[in-house]
Amino acid sequence: MVDKNCISTISHIRFDPTQPKSEDIEITDIAHALSLLTRANGHFSVFFSVARHSINCALEARNRGYSKRVQLLCLLHDAAEAYIGDMTRPLKMKIPYFSQIEGKYQDIIFSKYLDGGVTDGEKQLARDIDDAMLYHEFLKFNGEKLLEGVSRISVDLDKSIKSETETREEFLSLFYELAGR
Repeated sequence: MVDKNCISTISHIRFDPTQPKSEDIEITDIAHALSLLTRANGHFSVFFSVARHSINCALEARNRGYSKRVQLLCLLHDAAEAYIGDMTRPLKMKIPYFSQIEGKYQDIIFSKYLDGGVTDGEKQLARDIDDAMLYHEFLKFNGEKLLEGVSRISVDLDKSIKSETETREEFLSLFYELAGR
C-alpha cells in the first residue's frame, strides 16, 4: 500500500516531505524538478524555470568574482523547491510553517553539498544576487519593476532561455564543476 504522506521523486525516492533527510536528497532530482518549475508561478511572457534562474545566479556570482562556494550556494539557493514547490515571497512570509520546512530542506542541502553550514556573509551575497535577478527577470519578462536600488547584472537573460533538457544538463554540469565532482 502506498503511504499517502510520501512523495516520490523522478529517481523513485519516496519520503515524507515534512521530514527531509540527507539520504533522500539527490542532485539529479533537484536539477530535474527545478528545470520544470516556473519562476513567478508562470507569470512571465516565456517559460523560465527555477533552474535557469539558479544557473543565472551562479553565473552572476562567477562574474562578480565570488568564490566557487558562493557560486554553488547561488546555484542551490532554491533547491528546496524541487521537493516542496515554489511559493511567492509575499505568501511565504505569511505562512511561517512553510518557511520552516523550506529552511530544513535548505539546511540539509547546504550541509550535504556545501560541506556544512553557510555563513551569514555568504547568504547575503547570494540574497543580493537573487534580488537583482528577481528585479531584472520581472523587468525583462513581465515589463514590471518590483524593487528599487538593485544592482545591475552581467548575465544576458535573452541568451539564457533554453529547453528544460538543456537547462537540466547545464545545471548538473555547473553543479559538478563547482562541487569538484
